[in-house]
Amino acid sequence: MGGPGDPPEGTPEGAPGGGEDEYRSVVFDESFVRAARLQEYSAQERISDHAPAVRRVPPMRRGLSRQALVLVLLIAVAFGTAIYMGVRHPYQTPAAQETAEPLRMTVIPLAPEGKVPGTADTAYLYERSPAAQFKTGAEGVALPASRRTAHFSDSQVVSALTTAKDYIVRSALDPDVLTGREVRAVRVLLASDQLDQFDQSFARPTADGRHAPTGWLVRFDPSRAELADRRVRVQGTLQAAEADSSTLEVTADHTFVYALRPAGAGDKAEASLFTVRRELHFRFDRDDLRLHQAQLVVSYVQAGPLSCAEDSTNHLRPLLAGQTAKEGGPAGTDPYATGSATALCGSLAKSAQPRV
Repeated sequence: MGGPGDPPEGTPEGAPGGGEDEYRSVVFDESFVRAARLQEYSAQERISDHAPAVRRVPPMRRGLSRQALVLVLLIAVAFGTAIYMGVRHPYQTPAAQETAEPLRMTVIPLAPEGKVPGTADTAYLYERSPAAQFKTGAEGVALPASRRTAHFSDSQVVSALTTAKDYIVRSALDPDVLTGREVRAVRVLLASDQLDQFDQSFARPTADGRHAPTGWLVRFDPSRAELADRRVRVQGTLQAAEADSSTLEVTADHTFVYALRPAGAGDKAEASLFTVRRELHFRFDRDDLRLHQAQLVVSYVQAGPLSCAEDSTNHLRPLLAGQTAKEGGPAGTDPYATGSATALCGSLAKSAQPRV
């Protein structure tokens, strides 16, 4: 007798063992039911809506969701933008920075043609000299009216002029620099590429046109002379011009007049005037302007009264009131007058000395 699940006639001959085995691999789970294209309405739905027994279910959408499509699109746009900016970005790759040009310097001692005039009254010395109308100290290093250039703004030109002025003031007017007690105040204004040359000049002074301390700054031999008046008289000019699209140049031409007396002689000792004419050429790139530093590329100095027989490489050794030079130069040179360079030793013109 067949079981409750068997057909009345029994299992057909040749069928696999049990009718349920034919459908054993078919699983009617929830996902299968939802995926059916036809679904039967419930009894309640058929009664209330008079709907047909079945309804057609719209096919499920295959493929990516809308959020996934948006994400893929954004990634593609970002990737394309990165490639475009990498190939055609608006910023030029900066060229390799050039090293600063070494300073080329010339120091010309000017020997007096007779005795050095002097008096204890420094004000009288100045009044009787060509420096009578000179301004005092940093006031004599005046900034010109600045104008922008083709590739540099007004503020950049002013920055170059201001840095050049700071260098001039510190290297020729600072009392600690003039007496040889300080060099760092000048050093910090130089481009980093020139610091080795600067340091070597003071560690091993050499009259080779590259390593003379007196080419970098003004300083007197402290064993020979001291300032009789700290109010140094100054007159000169500053000019800025564009060398190329990446470089500004500043040219400085100043005459400094110092009142000196013998070291340790006291206030009653006679003083004399000492004149230094300096022509300095500065160069600035954009990094220099940002860092407030300068490249000093040319230094041309005339100074006197000095003796041509003495070395002026490390310190200036002035001839003071009443002294004469052992050796003179080839021709009279007036440091107050503009002109071309003289020989390695010149003669200080009488017109450059005070009339006392």
